[in-house]
Amino acid sequence: MMQQHEITESHPLLDAAGNLIEPGYAKKLLPVYDRDAICARKSRIKEWDYYLIINPRCALALTIDDNGYMGMDSISVIDFEKPDETTVSSVIPLPLGERKLPASSAKGDVSVKNRGYSLYFRHQDGARRLHAEVRKFSLLGSLHAEIELTEEPEESMVICTPFDKPGHFYFNQKINCMRARGRVDFANRQFVFDPEDSFAVLDWGRGVWTYKNTWYWGSGNGLDVNGDVFGFNIGYGFGNTSAATENMLFYKGKAHKLSQIAFHIPQKNGRDDFMSPWTFTSDDGRFEMDFQPVIDRKSNTNLLALQSDQHQVFGRYTGRAVLDDGTVIEVKNYMGFAEKVKNKW
Repeated sequence: MMQQHEITESHPLLDAAGNLIEPGYAKKLLPVYDRDAICARKSRIKEWDYYLIINPRCALALTIDDNGYMGMDSISVIDFEKPDETTVSSVIPLPLGERKLPASSAKGDVSVKNRGYSLYFRHQDGARRLHAEVRKFSLLGSLHAEIELTEEPEESMVICTPFDKPGHFYFNQKINCMRARGRVDFANRQFVFDPEDSFAVLDWGRGVWTYKNTWYWGSGNGLDVNGDVFGFNIGYGFGNTSAATENMLFYKGKAHKLSQIAFHIPQKNGRDDFMSPWTFTSDDGRFEMDFQPVIDRKSNTNLLALQSDQHQVFGRYTGRAVLDDGTVIEVKNYMGFAEKVKNKW
């Protein structure tokens, strides 16, 4: 079991050379991000806001990002009952920071409007309000989504991770277990998100990445077997994690730090078999899960210098997790996702 460094005081994220002042994890957004302190070309800076709204029946994924050399807006609807998924994405060449993503997840709005669609994430009246509208979302017609997120937990996962290259870092916050209310209408279908069983996670990322990466990420937001709100964030492959991992549990607004977790993806003919059952194990024995895939939201882009092979697999977790005080949390058929992504970007 690895020792991990917790950041407990607020200070600038970067030093004069653009390196992390204090690698480690925090339970609140204590490090202060300043894009102007980065010592890298604008084309190498990556910033994104990604929201996933999920319940046992369906999910909505919304992305606005600025990766320097390219930006991307993406809207996905995933139906777990059919199952199927529909995604519409738009690529914006060379935004180079002009999309003005905020320096903090706690304030600042993001709004984009392009040919045929609009997308915004706003702070309003103590809630987060998400909007998406696409004129031609599928062959069947348009999409309109309005979502309100409330009851943001007191603690979240914040990670400051260096890469083994000067001036390169990953600064990330995952806010799990926000209550979600709203609906998605497209064509003749409607998905309703009721705060009784619908939750959201925000993946808020800023940094300068190395060119070639393979990462694993898993997340869950929902109710345990006793009907209590429970969430988790697990993952690795995001730089040098010797100071801290990003593995964390969330229960009743509080974060509980985990050590290392391994994703066991089954193999078939020497390749990952994403739709067969997975398992997850931990070196501290505090996260042991089986995972039954439902749908693989996958994409494969090959533009020679730029490549991305993504498998975001939604499915149901069954198993146990242990809080810092030894309390055992059990889940059964708990909807979440786990992904493996290979990027040259």
